[in-house]
Amino acid sequence: MPNYSRLRQIAYIIFIALFFLLLFVLFNSDNKKVETISLSQVVEEAQSDQIEQIDVKGTALTIKLKNGVEQKSFKEELVSLTNYKIDPTKVKINVLDNSNSGLWLNILISVGPIILFVVFLFFMLRGAQGGTGKAFSFTQSQPRLFLGGKKKITFKDVAGLEEAKEELNEVVEFLKSPGKFEKLGAAVPKGVLLFGPPGCGKTLLAKAVAGEANVPFFSISGSEFVELFVGVGAARVRDLFEKAKRNAPSIIFVDELDAVGRQRGTGLGGTHDEREQTLNQILVEMDGFDTDTRVIVMAATNRSDVLDPALLRPGRFDRRVVLTLPTKNEREAILKIHALNKPIAKNVNLEKIAATTAGFSGADLENLLNEGAILTARHNKKEIGQKEIEEALEKVILGPQKKSRLLNEKDKKLSAYHEAGHALVGEMLPNNDPVHKISLISRGEALGYTWSLPKEDLYLTTRSKFKDQLASLLGGRVAEEVVLGEISTGAENDLRRSTKIAREMVANFGMSEKIGPIVYGEREELIFLGKELAEHKILSEKTASMIDEEIRNVIEEAYGRAKDILNAHRDALDDIVDALLKKEEIGRKEFLAILSTHHIKSSHLKK
Repeated sequence: MPNYSRLRQIAYIIFIALFFLLLFVLFNSDNKKVETISLSQVVEEAQSDQIEQIDVKGTALTIKLKNGVEQKSFKEELVSLTNYKIDPTKVKINVLDNSNSGLWLNILISVGPIILFVVFLFFMLRGAQGGTGKAFSFTQSQPRLFLGGKKKITFKDVAGLEEAKEELNEVVEFLKSPGKFEKLGAAVPKGVLLFGPPGCGKTLLAKAVAGEANVPFFSISGSEFVELFVGVGAARVRDLFEKAKRNAPSIIFVDELDAVGRQRGTGLGGTHDEREQTLNQILVEMDGFDTDTRVIVMAATNRSDVLDPALLRPGRFDRRVVLTLPTKNEREAILKIHALNKPIAKNVNLEKIAATTAGFSGADLENLLNEGAILTARHNKKEIGQKEIEEALEKVILGPQKKSRLLNEKDKKLSAYHEAGHALVGEMLPNNDPVHKISLISRGEALGYTWSLPKEDLYLTTRSKFKDQLASLLGGRVAEEVVLGEISTGAENDLRRSTKIAREMVANFGMSEKIGPIVYGEREELIFLGKELAEHKILSEKTASMIDEEIRNVIEEAYGRAKDILNAHRDALDDIVDALLKKEEIGRKEFLAILSTHHIKSSHLKK
């Protein structure tokens, strides 16, 4: 399409240039009044020796008298002045080139202003029409339409999520052959809601459904419906469904549905605000008087708990597909898909990488390999090796290295004892993850770090694991106090995390014998314009005091456990610190070797 704004700018420039040219021509033209005389008078003046020069240009004559006066006259075409008895020896006769420059100049002077006015008026009217069109087009939705093509995504491009793909196969079958279901009187769900943590493949799975069914796929974000003006969102919803019906069978995909589909009825912001009107229109389009069963609505959200119940009833989003973080085997399959277009070295063990990336989503794994490729290019290598991927994993989890942050000897020693305390307590308690690396190299906001990797995917956390985790978190603070007799600000994050875990144990998970199996905890995040705003539980001062006291007891118990372990193995703690101060980083093998010299066996080794 032509760039009308660019053409308009060029037209304005031409208009201004022509305007000034016209002014120049008008103000620089000869304004002297020239008398027009007959040809016979010219002959008389020539014979009486009054003429100094005659300029002949076609049939036009310009006469210059000896007294300086100029005159004009005309002669017959193709007739020389000598035929009129004008002696060229007495009168200087100049025959000029008969071109059309004067004619065009006259035309420009007379017609130019009219042309400029018409051009200017045309673009002014066009701009006004464009503004009017824009004023009325803001109610139209602007979905991205995907019609397949060379890069069509299918279920083969989605690793894992087998249960979710099986659920969505029914949608694909209905779009391909609806008669198969209609003969049995079956109705396929009109709405399919995909929900799960960020990056687990909700949008990718929706594209795969469209690719498998080979139908138009309209993609739009929930926030695009919400505008400043009331009624615009509802109009866009109507327009979107009209477009989908014209291309039926088709799929509408609404990403981040919670932006427009949150709970109604709190009274905040009015009961008829823009968001509620938009939500009402979505409900009507999905299951109102005029619905089209050939249009299937898919939506994705990370917060299904905040959606309005009317969206989730049968007839609307009655098919809910839960997407979870990938398991170890699924992570390996995802890594293989993302490694297809990358030069992976033969020594790369994707199974090992999958085992060390518990809790990673599909997007995290894609980012991991991408960071590995960036590091490989930085090292001027042609293949992505295991070393680059492990370095990228460390960067993704802990942050980039900050080699420019240099510590003095006192701070370096304090940081070494802090990290050694974390590692030793964590390794001695069986419910903690095995220590993978201890480092004094700054990454992110931390001056040093102790990196533990889980042995397997965990879906439930026991009270014993929480207690061991608390002791490990407090091990750094305890090591500073036991060895150096001083405490620092380096344990701030550890204290925040341990306090949060202890509070959840006591108030949310019922893991305190004194408090009992009752949930007292309040949600940290209020659901904006949601029902929980009015349902927060108010605790009595006595109960709140008991909870605070029990949280303190849980933390003090973990603190005492960490202190007993470090006092009992003080020599091993000192040797770990010495190794850290020399090398700045020690891996698991060297860490276990130090423990072995003190006859300490890791709780994670098989007995």
